[in-house]
Amino acid sequence: MGQYGGAMKHRPWRLAGLVAAVGLLSTPAASASQQGMSFDELAALEWTSPDARIPYGEDPLQFGHLRLPEQAGPHPVVVFIHGGCWLASYDIRHAGPAEQALADAGYAVWSLEYRRVGNEGGGWPGTFLDIGRGVDHVSELARDYPLDLDRVIVSGHSAGGHLALWASARPQIPASSELYVPEPLDVHGVLALAPAPNLEDLHARGVCGDVIDGLMGGPPDAYPARYDAGSPMRLVPDGLPQRLIVGRLDRAWAPTGREYFERARSVGSSRITLREAEESGHFEMIAPSSSSWPLVLQELEALSREIPGNREEG
Repeated sequence: MGQYGGAMKHRPWRLAGLVAAVGLLSTPAASASQQGMSFDELAALEWTSPDARIPYGEDPLQFGHLRLPEQAGPHPVVVFIHGGCWLASYDIRHAGPAEQALADAGYAVWSLEYRRVGNEGGGWPGTFLDIGRGVDHVSELARDYPLDLDRVIVSGHSAGGHLALWASARPQIPASSELYVPEPLDVHGVLALAPAPNLEDLHARGVCGDVIDGLMGGPPDAYPARYDAGSPMRLVPDGLPQRLIVGRLDRAWAPTGREYFERARSVGSSRITLREAEESGHFEMIAPSSSSWPLVLQELEALSREIPGNREEG
């Protein structure tokens, strides 16, 4: 997000996104200590290959990483969606350490790559369609792998947190929308890490070089139906357990997560909690070596216990 860097080819956000990111990634040490881990520090963490790389579509970017626990299944499933400002510059690789740590904690992890702003077919509606298709592909994976379809949690970080909240609310999408599918996969909970769900405010702030224009095609007043179908501020999951974690040091992005929390509560969502990671900026909560990672596992375990009929692991 604001702490990321990258330039997009032939896009109006190219220079603005790059300039903003360079400024943030080159902050002095004293200032950086107040903001937490940088993206470069996250990307430098050791990365191991997944158990399988599996396509869910025909495009080269329509694939996922599958990681399985060592113990016998069937396993509870975490569908994970990486962040990176919705931009093509940031791919799935930086999510690798978190993927493996979740698998080590006993979850089957299906981590999605998808077309992003700057990729051909990315933005509206391709980014959303990829996420929906990738989530629904879990039912296909369960034919070949020991996955428990009665225990599926969607999780994501940053822009991926927006997409995780969106994916969990797909039953709310009107049938007139390009994003509508009649029977999306049943999701039983959502864990959003430093999420960026308030697309309307993020558009007004011009984040990441006006990337929301690339994601949605333009502002909310020009494309109200798109925001109705794509912004979690307008699509709050109905009765679904939701757990949000924001970083106390994440001054740029914690506010949008808090805004979503207040919005969800205002429309009657009682099964939502917000936790603040005291020592976290934007990236610590997907860094398994950080002091914030135990809180992520704690919230994931608590969310799992909210699933009706959840079985204790043997």
